[in-house]
Amino acid sequence: MTVSNDKTTNLFLNTSLALLAFAGNSVFCRLALGEGLIDASGFTIIRLFSGAITLVILWVLINVRERKLNISSFYSFGSWKGALYLLVYAVAFSFAYLTLDTGTGALILFAAVQITMILIGILKGGRLSKGEWLGVIVAFIGFIYLVFPTLTTPSLKGFLLMTVSGIAWGLYSLHGKLSQKPLEDTLGNFIRTVPILLLILIVMLDRLALTYEGVLLAMASGIFASALGYALWYAVIPRLGGVMPAVLQLLVPVIAAVGGIVFVGEQVSLHLLLSSLLIIGGILVVLKAKAS
Repeated sequence: MTVSNDKTTNLFLNTSLALLAFAGNSVFCRLALGEGLIDASGFTIIRLFSGAITLVILWVLINVRERKLNISSFYSFGSWKGALYLLVYAVAFSFAYLTLDTGTGALILFAAVQITMILIGILKGGRLSKGEWLGVIVAFIGFIYLVFPTLTTPSLKGFLLMTVSGIAWGLYSLHGKLSQKPLEDTLGNFIRTVPILLLILIVMLDRLALTYEGVLLAMASGIFASALGYALWYAVIPRLGGVMPAVLQLLVPVIAAVGGIVFVGEQVSLHLLLSSLLIIGGILVVLKAKAS
């Protein structure tokens, strides 16, 4: 296998793992908040704080093994802008899911992500070819078709919160295109959210509603789906380029649905197959348009 093929395989695997983590995040959030196992503030605090601890431990272990641990460089990681995007996304995401069902929440979130990333790309001088526009439209039609059966009229509060969350995540993703040290930048972004998390904890202390199961789900979301998933995302997004990072995220609900088939025993439906084919087909059209 050539070096180029190795890099392509690595990019595919890391991108797949990142998207799998995103799907896991939605599942963890819905299980915890939808079942009333934890309140939105508690979920967000535990999620981001456990993610920050995980990234610190991972960074220390890697650098000790490579014998280049330099604590003084720790404070230069990430940025306050990235931390702000991350915090706004996570807080708005948690509170939005208190009033939205999974399908409606996913539609609002990923529509906002798509619009944000594509619009900012255009404003910065980027242009999509006709093939890329076609791929985006086909993939988004497949995405709408996938979530359509579960759509309900959203509350205004839930709609606005999830829209803000999607915009913030789109900005966080775009910010990652500049990352040259994905683990360090993700670590720095998470660490910078801690002071605000402590402030939220103090303000909301009397209103926290925690259960053992809810705390575990928030930790799973923070450790696996957020910390590790977002570090992988920052590693791959500079290499994906163009509109591809926005379009690929439309696969997240498909992955979640496949997870339901594999782990919960849900039935494979024609509806899922058709919507998946449209989304994957749209992504392939974008890939072909980029290559031409």
